Amino acid sequence: MPEPHAFAEPLRSDRLDLLPLRVEHAEEMAAVLSDPALHHFIGGAPLSPDALRARYGRLVAGSPDATVSWCNWVLRLRAGSCLVGTVQATISADGTAEIAWVIGTPWQRHGLASEAARALVAWLERGPVHTVVAHVHPDHHASAAVAESAGLTPTDERQDGETRWHRRLPRP
Repeated sequence: MPEPHAFAEPLRSDRLDLLPLRVEHAEEMAAVLSDPALHHFIGGAPLSPDALRARYGRLVAGSPDATVSWCNWVLRLRAGSCLVGTVQATISADGTAEIAWVIGTPWQRHGLASEAARALVAWLERGPVHTVVAHVHPDHHASAAVAESAGLTPTDERQDGETRWHRRLPRP
């Protein structure tokens, strides 16, 4: 359950196991994320296994800001027992979680990102998070569909050219 210092815990959806990120995932994830097309909207380029291992090391170490928790998962498709993408939540002490997702090109258009995002939001609902946000490029229609599937709605706010999507979570 998310807390001010939340830690990713194993989650499960219909077809996916959401596994807390480990540095050891870098080798397989480098192949999953190797298509340059994945970076069309977010910028950058695919990382080598060594560069991804270093990045994952920083993520696993956690945020240097004590008021922020970094929760990261790799997505394992149970049917193929292979990694297919990631989801993440950056949780602030103010009760806001910013989420993001990426699915490797071969596994896109099967609803996996939506399934993972819904599982992530359901996990966030069990804790002190009251607001979920995502930033989606206005031309990235597939990512907008994922945000909508997770119950987020677009706002008029923009950040770095992306649309801010928003969802208030019910509180007991």
